[in-house]
Amino acid sequence: MAMPLIRKPVFKRSSKLFRLSRFEKVVVFLLILFSAFMLLPLVYIFNHALKPYEELFIYPPTIWARSPSLQNFVELFYISSDSVIPVTRYIFNSLSVAVLSVITVTGVSALCAYPLSKHKFPGYKLVFATIMLTLLFAPETVTIPRYLVVSHLGIMNTYWGHILPMVAIPVSVFLMKQFIDQIPNELLESARLDGAKEFMVFLRIVVPVILPAVATIGIISFQNAWGNVETSTLFMQDEEMKTFPFFISTLTTNMANSVARQGAAAAAALFMFIPNLIVFLVFQSKVIATMAHSGIK
Repeated sequence: MAMPLIRKPVFKRSSKLFRLSRFEKVVVFLLILFSAFMLLPLVYIFNHALKPYEELFIYPPTIWARSPSLQNFVELFYISSDSVIPVTRYIFNSLSVAVLSVITVTGVSALCAYPLSKHKFPGYKLVFATIMLTLLFAPETVTIPRYLVVSHLGIMNTYWGHILPMVAIPVSVFLMKQFIDQIPNELLESARLDGAKEFMVFLRIVVPVILPAVATIGIISFQNAWGNVETSTLFMQDEEMKTFPFFISTLTTNMANSVARQGAAAAAALFMFIPNLIVFLVFQSKVIATMAHSGIK
């Protein structure tokens, strides 16, 4: 009886790295070095918050904490416990404003970009050009008009006073429009012929296509709202309506010297940075998709 032929497994180099040329391997190695260099600011922020006072002011400054300590965080919570308004109130205000701003900005931008892209109403080019023209204005030039608008609307000391000044983001309208332009008009017309209402066309066909742009705009609006101090300074007189960035800005103001509370400020800066990092890491693939398709028709 013939024995079955047993074939020995052939091990292949599955990694693409082995199939690269020498020049390509050098390029990959250089890119890895550049990536590690780009991570240095992140490493510095985390280590800076763990430095004791004797390391915060040494020159030249060091990236790594020689004697890591949690004293800065203890000092931050001690300061917040002595304040009239608890720090949890500031954090709650910041989170509420950031979440509501993301929802409002993405919704308004999408509803603005859709008619500009697919409904050629008279003067739509002028409207879009006017929106793009607002990119030329520095934020300082609209501070007084913005204050007058918020004051006349009667939304001082309310969450709307935090949110409405940040709703109009021309970049978000531009990104949304670029994505909507890629949708074939025939697809929208076929949905209308099947009896779909305009809002259902927008919700069922347009919105799934622009999800990468929605994620990107969500990151931008979250960063703007999370780190914003202007609305708390200009539009909020009640301390309980102010946000966490405003509380951080008061840690080192009116101090007798430039050393006091610097450790607490370093710990607070880390707290401010972590949410932005988490949001970006979660939606980074959508950001790359937006950059790849925003200029493609």
